[in-house]
Amino acid sequence: MLELGVIADDLTGGMMVASLLEREGVRTPLVTSAEALENLDESAEAVVIGRKIRLIPPDEAAADAQHSAEGLLRNNTKRIYYKYCATFDSTDKGNIGPIGEALMKTTNTDRVLFCPAFPEYSVTIFQGRMFLGGTMLGESGKRFDPVTPMTNSNLVEVLQAQCQGKVGLLPHGVLAGGKETSNTYIENEIKKGTHLFIADAADNEDATRIAELATDWPLTSGADALPMFFARTWLKQEGDVPQRTLLPASPGHEAIIAGSCAPNTVRQVAYFEKHHPVYRVDLLDIDNVVEKITEWAKAHINAGPVCVSTSADPEGVKRAQEKLGVDGAAALADDILGRCAKALQEMGVRKFVVAGGETSGQVFNSLEIAQVQVSSFDNLSGGYCHTPTPEPMSLVLKAGGLGNDEFFFTALNRMRAADAAS
Repeated sequence: MLELGVIADDLTGGMMVASLLEREGVRTPLVTSAEALENLDESAEAVVIGRKIRLIPPDEAAADAQHSAEGLLRNNTKRIYYKYCATFDSTDKGNIGPIGEALMKTTNTDRVLFCPAFPEYSVTIFQGRMFLGGTMLGESGKRFDPVTPMTNSNLVEVLQAQCQGKVGLLPHGVLAGGKETSNTYIENEIKKGTHLFIADAADNEDATRIAELATDWPLTSGADALPMFFARTWLKQEGDVPQRTLLPASPGHEAIIAGSCAPNTVRQVAYFEKHHPVYRVDLLDIDNVVEKITEWAKAHINAGPVCVSTSADPEGVKRAQEKLGVDGAAALADDILGRCAKALQEMGVRKFVVAGGETSGQVFNSLEIAQVQVSSFDNLSGGYCHTPTPEPMSLVLKAGGLGNDEFFFTALNRMRAADAAS
């Protein structure tokens, strides 16, 4: 029996969950489909299914998540966890609400918690309002997100707009009363017709209480942090846990694939360009662009790592979106970068650093990666992984907003250290 099965709505988020569980001592491979569950390593105690369903149409996303859940249930998974972004990235159409309600049907449950808090990184919820540090979500930079602008800090209202059922709040004051108090509160709310609950989590104590409350529920949901607290409810171990920081070797060339337009990624590409060549893709000039990038890479790859980037500053993003539309620009960028990743693999690249959650999913699909080993969470923010077939490859995936200016170099050095250690 698997203790926990996580359905992640994008790859980088799924990778972070897997690495945080590895840090707790839970062996957690990541797979990219329900079908890949049939080939899980026998040592797996949990598994993450990393999908690309955050931005697709809600009905398609719900069906995809249900397919993953059905696969987990066939593999005797004790708990299912639906993972989404810690900033609750979504629109009035979804996809968080529709997926949550669909999974309730699949797991045959009358309750589900939504808790995207990550107190370790100062992402908290109090009285249903989300805070990023001391700033409310709707007043943060997330209100300018080009795809999922988050302008409302009240997560109960945000979720209610996406759901058919009634959404309520499990407040901090109730959680502080302990498991019995919280259970009674939930049961009373269910009798009144509320089946979906935003859960406050002002600190790790709240997260611990949530895990203790819902540890035997068939379904819960949230961001990266909560699975760690669930793991602690069944592990109950003491002392330090050995950390897996180096994965098997992947000798070969190195490349950066950057699709995120987050300021951190834009700075990381600029810093990398001071030392190594970067091909910047203009989405408004794409005639034979993959062929051009391939020839360019062949001229540079033997001298060291190269970078292919569709990342742009806000003005560049605006120009592309005005011409191609928001979804069109994103889809075009992902398609180009996915095909470039395949071309780079064919010329001997075996170490990839990929920036952007959607981009990471596209790269995995293009490279036909079905399952990876994941390292313990550390300064690489949980994105370091390895696949042994058909040719050994190592990758470091990162969400667009994570990492300092030198992140690409830090990631490459880790994979080089793994080569040296072997």
